[in-house]
Amino acid sequence: MLKTRVIPMLLLRNTGLVKGEKFAHHKYVGDPINAVKIFNTKEVDELVFLDITASIEGRKPNYDLLADIASEAFMPFAYGGGLNSIHDIEKLFKLGVEKAIINTAATQNLDIVRQASAIAGSQSIVVAMDVKRNIVGKCHVYSQSGRTNTGLNPVDYAKMAMDAGAGELVVTSIDREGTGRGYDVDLIAKVSKAVNIPVVASGGAGDLRHFLQAVDAGASAVAAGNLFIFHGKHKAVLITYPEYQTLEELFNGY
Repeated sequence: MLKTRVIPMLLLRNTGLVKGEKFAHHKYVGDPINAVKIFNTKEVDELVFLDITASIEGRKPNYDLLADIASEAFMPFAYGGGLNSIHDIEKLFKLGVEKAIINTAATQNLDIVRQASAIAGSQSIVVAMDVKRNIVGKCHVYSQSGRTNTGLNPVDYAKMAMDAGAGELVVTSIDREGTGRGYDVDLIAKVSKAVNIPVVASGGAGDLRHFLQAVDAGASAVAAGNLFIFHGKHKAVLITYPEYQTLEELFNGY
């Protein structure tokens, strides 16, 4: 296991994998089961699957698909999307999913985080924060796959989520997601400094140097999508992952 986790973050829409930019313009990039099989061969330590339309459409997770993923995956994986009750989360764990990622439901009522962490343990409960800056640079947490401004300040919300029992935070910059311009390191630094639970940086990774910038800012782990799915300036679909030795050398000293 690497000291710093490097996590492919895969977006689901219906039963397919998609990728977009700034939470929009999503296009189909492949079958999730095939992606899992490829990541198995790459010896990836951990995966994240996010259903980007479940909350918007008011539907439950696709448990049949998740069962198929669980039967194929050699590595632990986390899932988020449409989780709005303890029953949903318990059903997820019964399938073999290691972590439940809660986003929209948590912004509406953090009691779901409290209840879930009391039942499953905080190490299994992750709160995802999708953050967007306004024209003057002020950050707000968004829900509903980036559609709804909750008005919540990311740092304040991070503290609230931690106090409610979240064992980890995934902090995604909507403005940088899919751009390859690097993480919002200022946001990562402020959130990481405010909490004493792991923070996963997400949104904007374009090359391996961006991983180091996020870790320098305080992230405990880094997540990426485009970097592991697209190849070249024309963004041909090529699911890949850096060699273990490359990542080990990259994080040497951390």
